[in-house]
Amino acid sequence: MGTTAIVILNWNGLHFLQQFLPVILERTEEIHTGMATLVVADNGSADGSVAWLQQAYPQVRLILFDKNYGFTGGYNRAFAAMQAWEETFDYFLLLNSDVEVTHGWLTSLVAQMDRHPEIGVCSPKVRSHARPAYFEHAGACGGLMDWFGFPYCRGRVFSTLVRDCGQYDTAQPVFWASGTSFLIRTALYERTGGLDDLFFAHMEEIDLCWRVQSLGYQVWVVPESVIYHVGGGTLPNNSPRKLYLNFRNNLYMLYRNLPERTRGLRIFLRLVVDWGIAAVYLLTGKWAFFRSVMRAHRDYFKNKNQLTRPEQLTSVVLPRTTLIGEWWRLRKDR
Repeated sequence: MGTTAIVILNWNGLHFLQQFLPVILERTEEIHTGMATLVVADNGSADGSVAWLQQAYPQVRLILFDKNYGFTGGYNRAFAAMQAWEETFDYFLLLNSDVEVTHGWLTSLVAQMDRHPEIGVCSPKVRSHARPAYFEHAGACGGLMDWFGFPYCRGRVFSTLVRDCGQYDTAQPVFWASGTSFLIRTALYERTGGLDDLFFAHMEEIDLCWRVQSLGYQVWVVPESVIYHVGGGTLPNNSPRKLYLNFRNNLYMLYRNLPERTRGLRIFLRLVVDWGIAAVYLLTGKWAFFRSVMRAHRDYFKNKNQLTRPEQLTSVVLPRTTLIGEWWRLRKDR
């Protein structure tokens, strides 16, 4: 069985650490057998998180940063710091601080990766912590992408969440894996350069999954592994800041990963769709959301040339589906 570094990125999340860290230690057998190491990387917290960890759980390894580098910068800096350690790990697991794991959650993920060297990334089934019978927004049971580049999930489209009745319980390839619990081969994280710091937060795991697939690896969901996610721990779903990051980063992702022969047209069509969404915000008086979309487009054009194109070894084709069509189908199947 491969060895794993489980890294929780913390920023003023003392309440989540107090609630969920003991559960991780209790339900992750690999930590007790030496096959996994639990690490907390702290993004300059000011809520007493570090002092509490040092006193309550001195066995948990700490990586400390001087400020908040975001989801992307925090994990990349944690990965870089771990390269100086004497230990080496086969797998690097990004785990949100607001996640409750279940027994055997890590075992199922690592076993799938051990058996299938063609899999570069995998993630578990994600249920809602507030409504445990239902899928959760951030990943549900495997992430997909429509033709315009809008992400959605098996079990969640827009804000429509369905009950988990075992309908998605077969492990299979997907387009992206949830960043709530994201297992990647260490060598592959290093080869791709990891998450892109320019994203800061949101969509960064989808971008990484796209680059992983461009190198010929697969991304899978493993529903035998189950976690419960609180969600909205850093930014609530109705936050204009979150909307800005999602719109901007989605364009970053498309610019970086779409084939050059079709990239211009596809992004233009996507911008037209975004303008339509922004018009709805404007007409309904949601001024902050309207400004978020406009700022996202401005910053996309300003910063897009900073994005590094991946090694295009394998063409990754987006399916000819639309988010509206998938939402309608999901509602009919509820």
